[in-house]
Amino acid sequence: MTNNQDSKPVYDLEERTFQFAKSVRFFVKTLPKTLSNIEDGKQLIRSSGSVGANYREANEALSKKDFLMRIKISRKEAKESHYWLRLIHETKSLNNTNEAKKLIQEAIELKKILSAIAEKSK
Repeated sequence: MTNNQDSKPVYDLEERTFQFAKSVRFFVKTLPKTLSNIEDGKQLIRSSGSVGANYREANEALSKKDFLMRIKISRKEAKESHYWLRLIHETKSLNNTNEAKKLIQEAIELKKILSAIAEKSK
């Protein structure tokens, strides 16, 4: 996506984290209803939603210290989402393995972006 005024890419991390959480929810709905899928899915839904929720909190932070703490929490939740996605992908027979791979890649990219924000904010 680009901005027509200056042709620089426009990047909305709040929207990207929202889309990640939304995609995770659609993905979890496709999993067979086994005990492990239900439990892993719950964990994944929580962590994927927390990525964006904590990023938004960071954007409303009252201090630099508060901002950095919330960015680090958001990064931690992206790492946790990656963990649950990988666990589901590697232990289940999935019909939608490509979607799992896309979500794993997005979790990795979000972690890297949030890590870079944390580093620049120190």
